[in-house]
Amino acid sequence: MFVVHVTPELATVAKVGGLADVVFGLSRELAIRGNHVEIVLPKYASMRYDQIYDLHEVHRDLWVPWYDGAIHCSVYFGFVHDRKCFFIEPHSGDDFFDRPAIYGYPDDVLRYAFFSRAAIEFLWQSGKHPDVIHCHDWQTALLPVYLYEFYQRLGMTHPRVCLTIHNFAHQGVVDGALLRATGLQHPERFHHHDRLGDPRYPGMLNLLKGGIVYSNFVTTVSPRYAFETKDQGQGFGLEGVLHAHQIKYGGVVNGIDYDLWNPEIDRHIPARYGIETIEAKYDDKRALRQRLMLADNEKAIVAFIGRLDPQKGLELVRHAIFYTLERGAQFVLLGSSPDPAINADFWGLKRMLNDSPDCHLEIGFDEDLAHLIYAGADMMLVPSRFEPCGLTQMIALRYGTIPVVRAVGGLADTVFDKDHAARPLHERNGYVFNDYDHAGLESALGRAIACYRDYPDDFRALMRNAMHTDYSWNRPGQDYLNIYDYIRNG
Repeated sequence: MFVVHVTPELATVAKVGGLADVVFGLSRELAIRGNHVEIVLPKYASMRYDQIYDLHEVHRDLWVPWYDGAIHCSVYFGFVHDRKCFFIEPHSGDDFFDRPAIYGYPDDVLRYAFFSRAAIEFLWQSGKHPDVIHCHDWQTALLPVYLYEFYQRLGMTHPRVCLTIHNFAHQGVVDGALLRATGLQHPERFHHHDRLGDPRYPGMLNLLKGGIVYSNFVTTVSPRYAFETKDQGQGFGLEGVLHAHQIKYGGVVNGIDYDLWNPEIDRHIPARYGIETIEAKYDDKRALRQRLMLADNEKAIVAFIGRLDPQKGLELVRHAIFYTLERGAQFVLLGSSPDPAINADFWGLKRMLNDSPDCHLEIGFDEDLAHLIYAGADMMLVPSRFEPCGLTQMIALRYGTIPVVRAVGGLADTVFDKDHAARPLHERNGYVFNDYDHAGLESALGRAIACYRDYPDDFRALMRNAMHTDYSWNRPGQDYLNIYDYIRNG
């Protein structure tokens, strides 16, 4: 199949969040399986140009309709770790992508409405007719609208569109001025609740909603999150739209890159290990203690790695620190927040616990240390309020570090409780709790610490189960190919 990803982010060159890793991982998996895959993204001034090989101009005169005229663009081609990428550079006073950051500007919605138009105009002008155009998040959700409103009439009848929504909290809500810019003329048509009319803000347009309505298939990043967004009020106002289009909506768990996250080949850790050489994990545990100046003893190490964001369950993280120490284990945290108040709160905790030989809070981010914690810790805490997919628990499993998670979103789809899961024993790989409160957290974390301390053989068996779990891109790659086949033939 010929598949084109149109995306605002791609790992190693333009990364803000998990979306960048998904496009990077999925595009490689599809290519390995013999499909022709290309990626189209904006040519940001802030990109990591050292990560692009052989960048050169391939299309000098791309004129993209905008307002009553057109904006002149150039298109560049280059390889990002063997992935074929096209970068679109508009030449206008708006400087849409010639800015120091990727997001965070008042005209973000217009910037990406333009990029979506430029991407499909480029495909049309260059005679590319992919089987599937795979769009990501609100930033590229207008592309299927353009395809069905303009380009099909011009003869672009072959491509089907799959839209993946990585996070429903961001939807691209904008007023009707967008219609003039994009040439989507008839306001009454597009403001209609069956099309782009925002369900929460009368008179506003919702780009993500447009993507859901016009795409041939819509995915999100885990089956449980698909259910939560449609049926449990986590769709940020789009629940009704998802219900109306549920026949073409589903969840696919993301994969992780086992070239990067694999204790057998990890360059960042002192001792490499696999299922048969799991003993070497304890050399990494000693190295972690040495680096963070923790006491070297028989205790378990419980870790938290991630953004210090309210979504991640910070009240429970805070409680877990004290509960872990009280239960005779050690706690390690690595993370920071863009919110100064949250950072200050955790700095306060750090100072309070500074003299403890069993606790270290690292406020910041350090790639080497992250790898060492995954390898050296015994348990990984992920007590999220909501979690579309979650990568932390999947990485932890690969390293034989037992996840202790709340049963939401992708966490519920990937971690199965040692004592209570309705699954065969060899598939159970962690500890799970339901309620977002102290008692819920303690029910899972308490069992994990007790098992480590009192039943070491059982804990070792759980570690093996964890390492046997396959969360590579292998299965999601096949899931997406099945979706592409379904919409191509539908």
